[in-house]
Amino acid sequence: MNQRKCVWAKFAALLLAGSIWASAGPALAQTVIKIGVVDSYTGFLAGAGDEMDKGISLYVKTHQKDLPPGVTVELLKRDDTSAPDVGKRLAQELITRDQVNFIAGVVGSPIAAAIASVAGEAKTPFVITNAAGAGITRISPYVVRYSFTLWQQAYPLGQWTVKQGWKKGYTAVSDFIPGHDAEAAFTKGFTEGGGQVVNAITFPTSQQDFATIVQQIKDAKPDVAFIWVPAGPAATAVMKSVRDLKLREAGIKIVSTEDLVPDEELPNMGVTPVGLVTAGIYSAAASRPANKAFVAAWTKEYGPTSSPDFVSADSWVGMDAIYQVIKQTGGKFDGDQALAILKAYNNPNTPKGPVSIDPDTRDVIQNVYMRRTEMVNGKLANVEFDVIPNVKDPWKEMNPPKPPQ
Repeated sequence: MNQRKCVWAKFAALLLAGSIWASAGPALAQTVIKIGVVDSYTGFLAGAGDEMDKGISLYVKTHQKDLPPGVTVELLKRDDTSAPDVGKRLAQELITRDQVNFIAGVVGSPIAAAIASVAGEAKTPFVITNAAGAGITRISPYVVRYSFTLWQQAYPLGQWTVKQGWKKGYTAVSDFIPGHDAEAAFTKGFTEGGGQVVNAITFPTSQQDFATIVQQIKDAKPDVAFIWVPAGPAATAVMKSVRDLKLREAGIKIVSTEDLVPDEELPNMGVTPVGLVTAGIYSAAASRPANKAFVAAWTKEYGPTSSPDFVSADSWVGMDAIYQVIKQTGGKFDGDQALAILKAYNNPNTPKGPVSIDPDTRDVIQNVYMRRTEMVNGKLANVEFDVIPNVKDPWKEMNPPKPPQ
């Protein structure tokens, strides 16, 4: 009798353990959202790539609690080496082999252009957090951009510049997609107001010594020079040549987009940029509550000597949009469902200010700020002194899609 009781007791224990295991199974099941991050960790875009990586990683770390129960996010980071062919291959591998839910990131416009068609063929949403070439979103309907276009900044800057009474202009830009966009946009805004561009030059993206270029500008004696380089060490190199050749002392004004004075490079530039006016969509010095919280989280994570810049803020917004998809669907969605939510993104309280997406173009609508580089508490800062609210990409408005043949 005791033996039979013992057998039944063991059997009951096994049944109980099995029922507990079975009930625990669904609770332990995880939905893993895979985000393939294509970034420039090496190459001439590595400076901006570092800011992008930090912005994406910081958002994920500080918003884990916002994910639905049982949902986790995995970042699959890949280095495109600042090369379009590498970026395209990596995107193909992430989609076909790793089966990511999103492609995100991308610093360089040529890289994003190469990836766009790959994402479109696979119906995988491509969330751009920097690449600014105006035409990229037209390559595929699965591309949504949360960063900016150079037309958004350089066109109103050209309009502002000519209103200052500076009629004779000179442009010098890096020879790739965003450089050409920046030059075309500034020139259109400047000449529409009565200005004249007396010379326009381009230089390789590998350019690191700008003495010859700055000397050419000085010899031409324009009222104002629009100089554009990718944000990063090249911007500091430009400022060094401006200082050494005393370009501003010669009475020549310098204007640009935010790329020429990125926040993380300001400590390396000395006093040369003081008074320089740029157009941009973000400044680490902005007093917006959301930005103060962003900068505080950044400083806590990366230290007081590190500063976020516009690439960091753009990456934060792009990740916020992806998290909106995850939260609204509980982590269960396909590419088309994700795309519908990405196109409807609207957040009035990002570090950049209000950001939304134009559902027709899948491009960002946001404030453009006029900023002046000033010394604030012993440190250089890009101080916003005027705002142009809710700016759409002007290029798309000026160049509507051609009807299908």
